[in-house]
Amino acid sequence: MELIELRELQPEPRPGRGRLERTNALRISPARRPGPGPEAHPDPRLTATPGAGHRFEPRRRGLHTWCDLCGDFVWGGGRKSLQCRHCSFTCHYRCRALVRLDCSGPPGGSDEDDGTEQALEKDTNVDEPSEWEKAELDQTQVEQRIKEYNSQINSNLFMSLNKDGSYTGFIKVHLKLVRPVSVPATKRVPTLQAGRPGPRTQGVKRRTSFYLPKGTVKHLHILSHTRASEVIDALLRKFTVVDNPRKFALFERSEKDEQVYLRKLSDEEQPLRLRLLAGPSEKVLSFVLKENETGEVNWDAFTLPELHNFLRILQREEEEHVRRLRHRYARCRQKMQEALATHTPG
Repeated sequence: MELIELRELQPEPRPGRGRLERTNALRISPARRPGPGPEAHPDPRLTATPGAGHRFEPRRRGLHTWCDLCGDFVWGGGRKSLQCRHCSFTCHYRCRALVRLDCSGPPGGSDEDDGTEQALEKDTNVDEPSEWEKAELDQTQVEQRIKEYNSQINSNLFMSLNKDGSYTGFIKVHLKLVRPVSVPATKRVPTLQAGRPGPRTQGVKRRTSFYLPKGTVKHLHILSHTRASEVIDALLRKFTVVDNPRKFALFERSEKDEQVYLRKLSDEEQPLRLRLLAGPSEKVLSFVLKENETGEVNWDAFTLPELHNFLRILQREEEEHVRRLRHRYARCRQKMQEALATHTPG
């Protein structure tokens, strides 16, 4: 098992219990990014020739997304982007000819269990937490919950209460990404076994895409106030992914009445707090990293230059749409006038 430990986590030691071995733990800080291990190798589907097997169609799901090839934001829907019917690779029209990654095939096509899981999942896209997730705990209740939580787990991934009232613990994140992710082209694709951290590449222009293996799971050691957005950033840094973090979302997954429900967490929600409230059961609550395909865009997260550029694009599209409408109605009006001219009174 490999752990990702976020920065500034110093859990209190637990007397009388075995110390957690951190030989394979990875400490991630905002200024550094882990490099690929010595066993890294390119995705075999990445070729020097145009990617094979894709069946691109105008993208219909959602209005906005990020290009899997160049990484730029795609403004608009089907008229601006293409998406592979089989692997969901999404790109600009202009980027289609540059795609070198072969299609991974239909989701679940080679894995019956994965296909069954996809059939059961029902993405509610409800950002509002459940009632039990809104519970506010005082310090005594937090301490009691931590004791109950630790008594129910069979591993040494305990939660620990700190002197300042915060607590630390572990969450497990399942990475269920259908679309490929991009890493710097100067680096080889990282494997699941991390190497030593290396300096973060600045101003990455060239990119290499690859598909994360199915069933990828990561454990993170986090604080009670660690936000969902910070969890996403840590996971992307782990794999040296240069895609925009807003392309992804952290979901909570729960099972009830043979139905799987997903709820997208907001950036400010605290996953470890949810873990403590739910207990250690994975059926009651687990965390999943997926593409942010709800069709929603957090415009507040964009910079002012980006927003100004989007407004200019919106204005151009609106003007083009109005021009086409006026042309269509003008032609219709002309046909009607010609028809009236051919009819004689009486």
